[in-house]
Amino acid sequence: MKYAPPTRLPDENEKQGTIADRICNQLKNDIIEGRLAQGSKIIEEDLAKDYGSSRGPIREAIRRLEGMRLVERIPHAGARVVTLTAERMHDLYIVREALEGMSARLAAEHMDEAEIKALWELLEYQEQAISNTEGKLYFQREGDLDFHFRIARSSDNQWLIHLLGSELYQLMRMCRYRSARVRSRSTTALQEHRRIVEAIAAGDGELAEILMRRHISGAWEIVKELVPYDAAFSDEAGMNG
Repeated sequence: MKYAPPTRLPDENEKQGTIADRICNQLKNDIIEGRLAQGSKIIEEDLAKDYGSSRGPIREAIRRLEGMRLVERIPHAGARVVTLTAERMHDLYIVREALEGMSARLAAEHMDEAEIKALWELLEYQEQAISNTEGKLYFQREGDLDFHFRIARSSDNQWLIHLLGSELYQLMRMCRYRSARVRSRSTTALQEHRRIVEAIAAGDGELAEILMRRHISGAWEIVKELVPYDAAFSDEAGMNG
């Protein structure tokens, strides 16, 4: 198809929106993957210099990150990267276990053959990704390449889809990144994912829920061992930030 030039140039608001998208995505990934330390202060002026941007798009990106719960405003302290304390993470994993267990049960009732086939293909893709990294990391990209997101979406329950795919999604990914760093977790997690899909394919909602709950609780057993390290890292970063 022959390229057609745009009929008009984007106005300043559109350009700022595009810049804000780029900055928000970069900051989101930096927070989830720990390059921006938990508890560290977010200074608009510094970010504007780093990104070569005006402060408008920076402010918009920060506002979006607040909506994702990755940034929180503290009275008299400004915006800071969220700190995942042991208590906060434990509470989140309890919620994850309940909600994702129910989403797996409902997915077993609603997924058709094409969706199940696509889920198997996703696991094959992820198995290759694990092999390529020699099992060092099993962290899934967001959206359709995320096993948990696909299960939630297939629940056909709008409340579950909102909570698991939007409201709590990035905060859960931040937690999941920690368990993904543990080498032994990658193969185990993939095997557990396969058993969950087998239960869904068999239409066994009860088993799918049980297996998903076990999967989430197993991830917490790993993550909770990492919390003291992360908390210490966060405290140090907070003092430096």
